[in-house]
Amino acid sequence: MIDIKLIRQEPDLVMKALEKRGESPTVLEEILKLDGEWRELLTEINNLRAKRNEISKEVANLKKAGREEEANELIEEGRRVGDKIKELEEKVEELEEKMKSLLLRIPNIPHESVPVGKDDSENVEVRRCGEPRKFDFTPLAHWDLGPALGLMDFERAGKISGSRFTVMYGKLAKLERALVNFMLDVHTKEHGYTEVWVPHLVKRETITVTGQLPKFEEELYLAEKDDLFLIPTAEVPLVGLHIEEIFEEKELPKKYVAYTPCYRREAGSHGRDVRGMIRQHQFDKVELVWFTTPERSFEDLEQLVRDAEDILQRLGLPYRVVALCTGDLGFASAKTYDIEVWLPSYNAYKEISSCSNVTDFQARRGNMRYRRKDGKLALVHTLNGSGIAVGRTLVALLENYQQPDGSVKIPDVLVPYTGFEVIP
Repeated sequence: MIDIKLIRQEPDLVMKALEKRGESPTVLEEILKLDGEWRELLTEINNLRAKRNEISKEVANLKKAGREEEANELIEEGRRVGDKIKELEEKVEELEEKMKSLLLRIPNIPHESVPVGKDDSENVEVRRCGEPRKFDFTPLAHWDLGPALGLMDFERAGKISGSRFTVMYGKLAKLERALVNFMLDVHTKEHGYTEVWVPHLVKRETITVTGQLPKFEEELYLAEKDDLFLIPTAEVPLVGLHIEEIFEEKELPKKYVAYTPCYRREAGSHGRDVRGMIRQHQFDKVELVWFTTPERSFEDLEQLVRDAEDILQRLGLPYRVVALCTGDLGFASAKTYDIEVWLPSYNAYKEISSCSNVTDFQARRGNMRYRRKDGKLALVHTLNGSGIAVGRTLVALLENYQQPDGSVKIPDVLVPYTGFEVIP
């Protein structure tokens, strides 16, 4: 959530930021109108409270002077003033709720370094690592290779749960588990993250703090009876750990990593990546979350990206890093880098990690602060990124490491985790 003070003081800046994102700025006009009414009501309430205080003093003086009848008349007037104050306070609360509802629907302000563009076609490539493999045979897509190995089953997954689910068996199931353990070990032992095990169901308030609500409720799975949401990413419970808390500056940055299944309805993606495991309703992900200070958050974002890249480098998978333009930024993000892995089945790079600095956007929603060395309190900045998406990594390994005989070679770094070098 952006600061209402920023909208009051620099409405043009916020309006231009929304326009760069392709968002309509009309919501700002409504917020400013409501804010003007809210401030007028506060002024009126303060004046009435001052009047009520004067009446109370005058009543006391009249009673001392024995002028009870006049005192009673003033007491009655004081009651009317009190009733008016109560009426206006209810209007203030109503306006505050309306303003909050609108503020929760405004995306974050893009950082000045974010390239301006209308959509993903105008994202900017930052760097590449590794060269796509040149096959001397016709490689199979993972949705053909996995079933051919007898280890990936879309039909039975459909029978159990419907479309966009997968069942895996034997060595492929173990490879998925091996990737999770490999990623967690690298991030905890070498990158300095604390591993966290988190709930997969969260409260409405929690998922509002991270920005999925209220705007993207249709993307989420809701257990209506309990009003609990299945997490779309471990970012939600990890950020939620410190709602309404105050860090000491020396504690920052605080870095967490968690493995969880993730659940997304993919409501707006009909017809996109319908084959295979690229766009699923349930998928595994290792997530990285930082709590840090405003002074260093963009520097920390660069490190977060390097931490995610390190996984791909160790696996020997070709990839590229892309800076998202303003029109492709996520709702809460001020700046995002996507890491895209090469997939032969698409003959293209596909997103495998998205690393973002959301500045104080989530911290303001969740009242997450830190105490500076001078004793003053300030909002923290939060960062998040996939470290990395496990299912897509498995897909990339299958497609990039497949052999002419239909088998798949396992990268050396994974063999201690899998216990085998080749699938099947």
